[in-house]
Amino acid sequence: MRFRSLLVANRGEIALRVMRTAKRMGLRTIAVYSDADRDAPHVRAADAAEYIGGSAPKDSYLNIESIVAAARRSGAEAVHPGYGFLSENSAFAEAVAKEKLIWVGPPAGAIRAMGDKANAKAIAAKAGVPVLPTYDKDPEFPVLIKAVAGGGGRGIRLVQSQKDFSQALQAAQSEAEHSFGNAKILIEKALLDARHVEVQIFADQHGNCIHLGERDCSVQRRHQKLVEESPSPAVNAELRAAMGAAAVAAARAVGYVGAGTVEFLLGAGKEGAGKFWFMEMNARLQVEHPVTEAVTGLDLVEWQLRVAGGERLPAKQDDIRFSGHAIEVRLCAEDPD
Repeated sequence: MRFRSLLVANRGEIALRVMRTAKRMGLRTIAVYSDADRDAPHVRAADAAEYIGGSAPKDSYLNIESIVAAARRSGAEAVHPGYGFLSENSAFAEAVAKEKLIWVGPPAGAIRAMGDKANAKAIAAKAGVPVLPTYDKDPEFPVLIKAVAGGGGRGIRLVQSQKDFSQALQAAQSEAEHSFGNAKILIEKALLDARHVEVQIFADQHGNCIHLGERDCSVQRRHQKLVEESPSPAVNAELRAAMGAAAVAAARAVGYVGAGTVEFLLGAGKEGAGKFWFMEMNARLQVEHPVTEAVTGLDLVEWQLRVAGGERLPAKQDDIRFSGHAIEVRLCAEDPD
């Protein structure tokens, strides 16, 4: 390993998950905290902790300058962004690198390239990955209006007919601007009966890239994933290999390094069976990664740390084996009052 100390730029369960593996690997762990969580479990679990100010998480955990300063003070050699907040922020990745610290994540250029959904689709198409049609005008309904930035189901509207289009467009743009500071959207053909299947990929700094199978996240509410399972009940070995190869091709197209997820729509029925289309790429470790860990027996955070330290991937594609079935369920409090 090229580093012995790690600052985790996140909080709560996410920080605890990363630190658990880091400690097992003998690394010194450093937490960050705001006024809101001075005595939180992730602060107590770390070997050291740095205050980053702010009375609310959005004032502190999104403050790049404050987190980089904390890393500098703490003597951290590497920074792990977790899988929320700044994990897909190219400016944060660049700031960490500028400080001559090791960034545990994909290169800033790859984050930027895949952070814009329209640009990501163009990259995937150029790499030979199937993509759905998009429209500049005269859309063929039904369509999905999607914010090009961000995620979490925000800035998305399903439109069935022309009469509903203008209102849905304005609503999606407004939500995208409010959530991500970017009102740009794309209009994509909607597949109403498709499954949502994502493929976990991993790449190192030596040109190696493999996939670790798929997670089926078709059960959703308001475009938010509720159930994740692996393997997908709709994917056989042949289809897994094809989707995995497409995911790897998309990752290679942007010089990807580290953990990432390539999301696909999987067709259904006689016409769509066995066909899949690129949706987007998440340039981070996702909250559902334990589902993949359960069926592969691998520690993906350990892989992240080893790859960031310059090591080659611990396994080749033919070494990956899948055993059993894993499910993760998210509990949503839509109206707690």
